[in-house]
Amino acid sequence: MAKKFQRIVSLAPSVTSILVAIGARRQLVAVSRWCKDVAGVRGLPEFGDCWEMDTAPLLKLRPTLIIGSVPFKTETVQKILALPVPFLALNPRTLSDVESDIRALGALAGATACASALIREMRRNFERIWAIAKRAKTRPRVYCEAWPNPRISSPPWVAELIEIAGGEMVVPAGEKVSDDDVARARPDVIVLAWTATGGKSKPEQAIANPAWQDVPAVRGRRVFAVRDELLNTPGPPLVRGAEELLRLLHPELAIGARHRERKRQRRNA
Repeated sequence: MAKKFQRIVSLAPSVTSILVAIGARRQLVAVSRWCKDVAGVRGLPEFGDCWEMDTAPLLKLRPTLIIGSVPFKTETVQKILALPVPFLALNPRTLSDVESDIRALGALAGATACASALIREMRRNFERIWAIAKRAKTRPRVYCEAWPNPRISSPPWVAELIEIAGGEMVVPAGEKVSDDDVARARPDVIVLAWTATGGKSKPEQAIANPAWQDVPAVRGRRVFAVRDELLNTPGPPLVRGAEELLRLLHPELAIGARHRERKRQRRNA
């Protein structure tokens, strides 16, 4: 059977990262401007996303499929739906949802075997990280933030990554929270991964917050910025995100794991 070939416009870094990882890069004809950090897509035409974009130039690319993901703005989605091109809207919440999205994109791109292989690889990596985290003597309480104003906690899949890395998310995931909510939760570690800011989250703002001066994470200066794409891209980058969380929550274990990995690589060289 001939491999299915699409002309895909990806309006989300997660979609782009999945398609590249399953070998469907050649089917991409345009990406969101937020996809610059995804390897192999530089030079493709860039558009906005499902929150804001000009849809008029899209048809010149003769796309057969447009794929977007949260966050959505109603007016923008209505403009996309008005185009004579099928539109797939993804809304993952959990790691299980991420796997479902990988399977769906694999089927659409004619790359089901590669999609299944990617899921197996991600699972193996999460299991590897969890095996390291289980050696920890403590299980830090964590507040992970996706946006500071209004304050929004990181999505549910990030709460799962925190569990994998040997911690516990102490506020509801993916919801608006107040300064008082975080103060009452008393996290040992605060992780800031502000959406669409790269690595520009500002730990100093959390440390200076008057409402958080008695929070253990602030008193112990365990407030960290993580590059947003590692936690906010529901696709292959989440493996690196889990590794980064392990490093922050259990630095002694992460250092030992890196040392063992280097020894293994030398033996196999």
